[in-house]
Amino acid sequence: MIYRSLLRPILFRLPPETAHELALHSLKFLGGGPFKKIFTSQRGNFGLKRFGLEFDNPIGLAAGFDKNGVAAQFLAALGFGFIEVGTVTSEPQPGNPKPRVFRLPRDRALINRLGFNNHGAVRVASTIRKHRPDCVLGVNIGKSRSVAIEQAIPDYLSSFEAVYEVADYVAVNVSSPNTPNLRELQESERLEDLLQSIQERNNELAQTRSASPRPILLKIAPDLNRAQIEAIVDIALRANVSGIIATNTTISRDGLQTPASRVQACGAGGLSGAPLRQPSNQIISLIYHIAHGKLPIIGVGGIFSAEDAWEKICAGASLIQLYTGFVYEGPAIARHINEGLLEIFKREGFASIDQAVGCRSTAAIR
Repeated sequence: MIYRSLLRPILFRLPPETAHELALHSLKFLGGGPFKKIFTSQRGNFGLKRFGLEFDNPIGLAAGFDKNGVAAQFLAALGFGFIEVGTVTSEPQPGNPKPRVFRLPRDRALINRLGFNNHGAVRVASTIRKHRPDCVLGVNIGKSRSVAIEQAIPDYLSSFEAVYEVADYVAVNVSSPNTPNLRELQESERLEDLLQSIQERNNELAQTRSASPRPILLKIAPDLNRAQIEAIVDIALRANVSGIIATNTTISRDGLQTPASRVQACGAGGLSGAPLRQPSNQIISLIYHIAHGKLPIIGVGGIFSAEDAWEKICAGASLIQLYTGFVYEGPAIARHINEGLLEIFKREGFASIDQAVGCRSTAAIR
């Protein structure tokens, strides 16, 4: 309540990206200083095992909030079961010109066209080594803007090698709308070549280090039709991908309550938040249906409450990520959702998340 009544109004008076940077710096200060105990939340013990990893709870922070891993250690203290940093690219890049983040409070949404601004994979990996969170850590990798789509595979492999040792899992981002031509990598032939190449290098690195290969997850867009999703699921299964993250931001502006002139003034970019909830739920449900529950799904999009998370679990998600909900609801959101989910399990008669995953899945998208 303090966040929504006091802190959020102050932050929302600032430009969105300025507020974001202030929040990251504040987390580093408060999380590491005398206020640490005040801002630390219990992560619970849901006893979850997903793609060979142990998760204290199903609620994670999506890539994009902490692109460079500078606050991952302190974000984990807020009760998240896992943190995903990035998106990182093989070389440092500044991203798109500012302003590039916009709030739509009436819709509880954000529009961003950040463009993978990050310190580069090598530096991010070094930062993580110094400030590793005590929870599952994923690293999200993407294509460098300066690299042609035809050279995407070597570029991804360079980033993958750089973050391999610090990542518990690696998410392959082929779905951001803010890097030109990136979504072309969701096309069947290119996607299969990319995933197979990453898996080959994954196995090579594991053998060299006498370790297990890293789980590889694929992050997809919400702006796909059924045929495209079917093809992606088929490729993911054949490439032995460990899971799918569904979904990234959308280029659609359908159904917004914000005046069209205000939305148009924001310009291009990916829309996240409440308007993405149902579209992402539909895609999660379809993936679960097509893969017969054999492909773990991290559900993302429009999660502000335990009920929102519950909808995604029922659709087929076995883990949950949020970003925009964190911006609007504040640092207690992970704790509130985890507590709420436990109450929902009791209400619905489920002893665990595993029993509930996919209980309302349908093949709704045509």
